[in-house]
Amino acid sequence: MALTQIIYEKNTYDLSYEIIHPSQKKTLLILHGWGANKELMKQAFAKEFPDFCHLYLDLPGFGKSNIIKAFQSKDYVNIIKKFLKEKKIHVDIYMGHSFGGKIAALLALEFKNSKLILLSNSGILAPKSLKIRLKIIIFKFLKIFGLGRLYRYFASKDAANLNTIMYQTFKNVVDEDLKNVFSKIETKTYIFWGIDDQATPLSSGEKMHQIIKNSQFYPLEGDHFFFLRHSAFIAKQIQG
Repeated sequence: MALTQIIYEKNTYDLSYEIIHPSQKKTLLILHGWGANKELMKQAFAKEFPDFCHLYLDLPGFGKSNIIKAFQSKDYVNIIKKFLKEKKIHVDIYMGHSFGGKIAALLALEFKNSKLILLSNSGILAPKSLKIRLKIIIFKFLKIFGLGRLYRYFASKDAANLNTIMYQTFKNVVDEDLKNVFSKIETKTYIFWGIDDQATPLSSGEKMHQIIKNSQFYPLEGDHFFFLRHSAFIAKQIQG
């Protein structure tokens, strides 16, 4: 593991990262999802893609990377771009899971010569259930009476127990609808999805496949973390 400092918008951020197979010429950047860190992605893919240099990164606010103010998705994209520029790293494949997949897609949109691997990524909004809609209504009602501090009792599992900065970051990124952005992706894209995913439903993956014209879609057995048992299959499709 390595730690580097990146100055972004006059603040200094500690970014934790790890490189595997550094002698390989092509680089694969692997980004984790919300609430996770680079260790989870290493667990899945460290033994795969032997012909690539693996770059695992803790996104700001996760793992051993700090966060100083609330971010939006564009801030995550910008700070990663600055990190890559300062380290003089050219990425050949961007891979991301869930929230990390959304960031990977936004990066690939700018670096069109790279490939893109999406794992049950966010950015395509699914209709909220009645239960969630009722919780939102109740919480907004409580805020009128100055009881917004009770948000933890109404937040989703992804938002529970977050500090103030990360909760605001979560609110900034959770309901982004990026269909129009994803439609501009031209790079070769591989989309893998858990059939039983409840966090980002399979229908979102199907929509993404329709939106990204140069894409292949692979529904696989499992939930939101399906890739932990399908990493060899995923690698085979990319390198195959």
